[in-house]
Amino acid sequence: MTTVFDPIDLSGIQLANRIALAPMTRSRAGEGGTATDLTVEYYTQRASAGLLITEGVQPSVVGQGYPSTPGLHSAEQVASWRKVTDSVHAAGGRIFAQIMHAGRIGHPVLLPDGLSPVGPSPVTAPGQVYTHVGPKDFVEPRELSDSEIRATIADFAAAARNAVEAGFDGVELHGANGYLIHQFLAPNTNLRTDGWGGSDQARVRFAVEVTKAVVAEIGAARTGLRISPGNPYNGIEEPEPDAVYHALVAELEPLGLAYLHVLEQADGRELTLALRKKFTGTLVINVFSEGPTGPERHTVIDDGIADVISYGALFLANPDLPARLKAGGPFNTPDPSTFFGGGVKGYTDYPALTD
Repeated sequence: MTTVFDPIDLSGIQLANRIALAPMTRSRAGEGGTATDLTVEYYTQRASAGLLITEGVQPSVVGQGYPSTPGLHSAEQVASWRKVTDSVHAAGGRIFAQIMHAGRIGHPVLLPDGLSPVGPSPVTAPGQVYTHVGPKDFVEPRELSDSEIRATIADFAAAARNAVEAGFDGVELHGANGYLIHQFLAPNTNLRTDGWGGSDQARVRFAVEVTKAVVAEIGAARTGLRISPGNPYNGIEEPEPDAVYHALVAELEPLGLAYLHVLEQADGRELTLALRKKFTGTLVINVFSEGPTGPERHTVIDDGIADVISYGALFLANPDLPARLKAGGPFNTPDPSTFFGGGVKGYTDYPALTD
């Protein structure tokens, strides 16, 4: 029986185990959206994972949705990430950069003068976003034109190329949690009636075209996609997600991607299993069905439901999580008050078992 501690071949990349660090926004980037020495330490501490997936990294200036998040669209950003990847590789780890365009999630105060959040349709997200000048109501996004959509796809491809230049083993495209790719997939945020919306097949087009552009730039073996069918985060409404995600996976399957990463919702196991049958590549799962993924969840590997399991908050608080899972604990408790922003506290100061 395959276990979470067994190695796996990820499209030619050898992973030491089937435990992944899930992508998590930490809002600790340096000036100009660069990775810092603390970023290097944070990921290197967790290099015993089979696969590290970084926090969301914006592919363009307008793709930023939160304060102090990193990018992969400038030479300075690329150089800063090279320090991270070199250190992780020296520690024996493998690391993918998650490319995330926030779309309508964000605010003009986070962007250079004259820029505003964009989206598939001018539908305002509910709630507020935290900014460096306090909480702000979300604004109505500017609807992307056809030519701007194509330019945005090119931004994703360029960021993927920059990721490889920075030494990453690959990239994960963020198609989940209510950000731009997910906004195109969801019927309440994509109200278009052109070739980019109006039907299930049309709503998957942006996700597919972004993926194809990245595959053409860096290869399918270095490209993964994260999805979260039915996830209401950031105001997404997908009351009947099955059809659109079946259509999406049908388009993706022939590409030979490195993996599909599913953030599974409480009632999502049936859809996960159906997508598993359609997608013959590596399936990564983050089980959010009854709250954040806990230490007992790695049975999804034993049961053959997935090939790799990703852990978020548990890995954040336990830098040596694979060793702790193998030992059965003990586990440090995550401190939510330190999840976003700040310095060392709640970032690189969680002790390992050997400390």
